Amino acid sequence: MSSRAQNYEFQEWWNKHREFLDKPENTAFLTVEIHSPTVDKGHTRSARQLSWLWLLKFQQLATSLAWLTDGFIDLVRTANRRIAASKTDSPFDSSISSRLYRIIKYFLFLVILLLCFELITYLKGWHFSPPSVESAEAVVERAYAKWLEIRVNYLAPPLQSLTNLCIILFLIQSVDRIALILGCFWIKFWKLRPVAAAEYVGRENVEDYPMVLVQIPMCNEREVYQQSIAACCIQDWPKERMLIQVLDDSDELDAQLLIKAEVQKWQQRGVHILYRHRLIRTGYKAGNPKSAMSCDYVKDYEFVAIFDADFQPGPDFLKRTIPHFKGKDDLALVQARWAFVNKDENLLTRLQNINLSFHFEVEQQVNGVFINFFGFNGTAGVWRIKALEDCGGWLERTTVEDMDIVVRAHLCGWKFIYLNDVKCLCELPESYEAYKKQQHRWHSGPMQLFRLCFVDILRAKVSFGKKANMIFLFFLLRKLILPFYSFTLFCIILPLTMFLPEAQLPAWVVCYVPGIMSILNILPGPRSFPFIVPYLLFENTMSVTKFNAMISGLFRLGSSYEWVVTKKLGRSSEADLVAFAEKE
Repeated sequence: MSSRAQNYEFQEWWNKHREFLDKPENTAFLTVEIHSPTVDKGHTRSARQLSWLWLLKFQQLATSLAWLTDGFIDLVRTANRRIAASKTDSPFDSSISSRLYRIIKYFLFLVILLLCFELITYLKGWHFSPPSVESAEAVVERAYAKWLEIRVNYLAPPLQSLTNLCIILFLIQSVDRIALILGCFWIKFWKLRPVAAAEYVGRENVEDYPMVLVQIPMCNEREVYQQSIAACCIQDWPKERMLIQVLDDSDELDAQLLIKAEVQKWQQRGVHILYRHRLIRTGYKAGNPKSAMSCDYVKDYEFVAIFDADFQPGPDFLKRTIPHFKGKDDLALVQARWAFVNKDENLLTRLQNINLSFHFEVEQQVNGVFINFFGFNGTAGVWRIKALEDCGGWLERTTVEDMDIVVRAHLCGWKFIYLNDVKCLCELPESYEAYKKQQHRWHSGPMQLFRLCFVDILRAKVSFGKKANMIFLFFLLRKLILPFYSFTLFCIILPLTMFLPEAQLPAWVVCYVPGIMSILNILPGPRSFPFIVPYLLFENTMSVTKFNAMISGLFRLGSSYEWVVTKKLGRSSEADLVAFAEKE
């Protein structure tokens, strides 16, 4: 089969048109033919489309404004409900405690008025060329000139004097904080820690173990009573050498029945445990152990271990604390460290963990090693009963019975040991109301105690150094000066310097030194570094509550003697304890 003859005419026509298509200037029409033409939407929209577009944007804006308004209203309603609830639930007269907050509200209103006045004068240009009283023509101009005269001659000098005083106190407290940090580094570098003279591991003779009394004070602790009782009942200590007292101050009948049933359950298992309930609940928390120590069988015991209702000591707690008393007849107290099972629950617990980690890791440890004196934390500690009796026992005169008894024991010549490596699990308050009431008690009680025992400290037969440390460092610097200057400097002076520029407040006082101090506070808990800014703001906010508590305790105001049991949620359940122990 022969091939088809080639068509030369078609080949010539195709080559000529292909040369034309290959030229760059002739390829544009191909793009137009292949792709669909684009349309400029901005020029092709009709008036109706534009109106619908703007209507849609307006609807979105209205929805956003409505969402913000609803959120703000819900926030105000929630705040009002919490304020109303706190006033209703509070068992003491809140008129005295709220007086400071009313003053702060008036101060805020005054600051807003001054701000509006300053804005008017700024728009008038009087900031750049201040008028005088003689040259002023308008009433507002004359008022501003008179305000400048009063500000320079009468307001700025006393404010500057108060500023200088607060700066000096701030620097003294900062030096104390740096000294504590350096002391903690020294302890870590040289690995200084108390060493027990004896151990109770592998001993078969039961008589070698001293008699230990374990006390668990509680009041309506329906969320945590089971785990605290169980943790004490499973202590690795001979049962015949240990007695557990459950000191129940509950005024709710169902709580009493639950706690009593739990005690009976452990009694059936062979544990020596007793249930005690006071018919007349007096003397705050101090009245509870005071009543229990009056029992006749207490004279048979040498030591007493105290645990609050939300504390769960490890099974080896007694074996790690009691040996430190061996051969040290002048040792009165062995204090263990707190560990928190809910420190990562919310922002409030994280911020509390920062403060308490510094307190235990730095303050307690440094004071225990170098000064041999620190504040008893009221729980997770073991006392020599002879020392309690020697210093007068539990007294009901303040709301800080733990600090009261440790001060009296120190003045009687007794010594103390702090064990940073022995931890006792507990729970942090997770609500702001519970934390606020706890802080009020912790800051008003020391001022009550300082007012009562100041003369006793001066008359005590101890060295001048111990007296100076107790008065100036333990009470004045850390319990009185700290809340005073933090509230006055950052809540009063700093806002006033915006309207009284004649009173100078250095930038390093406002920014640099507080930032450095915050970093030092977070060093014991490096995981808390992301929360340094919220921590700094939160401490300035809480300075109002702490200052109010300090003043009420110092001048014996009604709110200083309030006693509200810190609300627990039972976070430290069995699963939480196991997980925490594995993590540690």
